Amino acid sequence: MNLTTQKRLAAEILKVGVNRVWLDPNNIEEVSRAITRESVKKLIENKMIMSKPQRGISSYRSKKIAQQKKKGRRKGHGSIKGAKGARNPKKKVWMTTIRALRKDMKDMRDNREINKTTYRKLYKMAKGGAFRSKSYMKSYARDHGLLR
Repeated sequence: MNLTTQKRLAAEILKVGVNRVWLDPNNIEEVSRAITRESVKKLIENKMIMSKPQRGISSYRSKKIAQQKKKGRRKGHGSIKGAKGARNPKKKVWMTTIRALRKDMKDMRDNREINKTTYRKLYKMAKGGAFRSKSYMKSYARDHGLLR
């Protein structure tokens, strides 16, 4: 029994694809007799023709991967894309280091480890990029006799 016409009409009425149209297997003869839109609409009202639920994409795998990434997995060399400065930009690196240096210099000044002129000198040097870290700056100050 060929029910392509009924399926096509039902798909148009239900506004779904032909593959999502479900025909009741117990009432196939009644469905085959429906050749007009009105008769197909009546069958839809009587639940002899229905639309199947929409199929989705399972998010199980993506959730599992996200969970692993949250734990810190999947971050090896094979997963790295982009240049060194793409994942941690140069500007961000500079901002973190300069902020740490300036905070440390302020603490040293407030604790009277250095005087104001030394503070200014170190500040300008830090701005010029003379120090790569706090420990390097402190060792410079110690070696050059800038500490009180």
